Amino acid sequence: MKKSNVLNKYTPHTILLTVIAVALAMVFVVGLPGTARADKILVPDVPDKLNPPDGAKVFLVGHAIGTQNYICLPSGSGFAYALFTPQATLFDDEGEQIITHFFSVNPENGIIRATWQDSRDSSRVWAAVVPDGASTDPKFVEKDAIAWLLLKQEHTQDGPTGGDRLSNTSFVQRLNTSGGSAPSTGCASLSDVGTKAFVPYRADYFFYKGGDN
Repeated sequence: MKKSNVLNKYTPHTILLTVIAVALAMVFVVGLPGTARADKILVPDVPDKLNPPDGAKVFLVGHAIGTQNYICLPSGSGFAYALFTPQATLFDDEGEQIITHFFSVNPENGIIRATWQDSRDSSRVWAAVVPDGASTDPKFVEKDAIAWLLLKQEHTQDGPTGGDRLSNTSFVQRLNTSGGSAPSTGCASLSDVGTKAFVPYRADYFFYKGGDN
């Protein structure tokens, strides 16, 4: 019976070269720009005053889509839109809903604060903007977009079944904003008082643990 010569082509030298080529290809792919590991959270450059304190470590990011909701009210000798709540859903990098964002009463002191609630375990964090913790620096913030913020945790709460993904939050950054600014028209007279405006916006929220909290 005639023997096949196929296996004879694969000498030890050929096999070694093949292994080296595959290994190099894998190194090249892993090292390509833009192929950062999925579990690494990249925080953009921010104005210095929006950096959390030393020791704070980012552990979660959510990409928000929603509205900034305003109401026309008397203001000084005139009238102006005032924010009465954001209303947004935060998604992870795979497009899964992870958090909802709104205003609610901080149960610790009864003050209305920005609130984030985990969609999975219902844990919550309430936070307030730190002193001088807002920036519209055009080097970072889009024209006509709402400010970038650094907020400090004021209270957290585990979910009803013990969920705690947001319970250790110490600081929150609102970055990469687009849209959301109050309208420039529609709130100029007494007849406009009570008028509401729901302005679409996008932002990224970065959640930190640790630091000076």
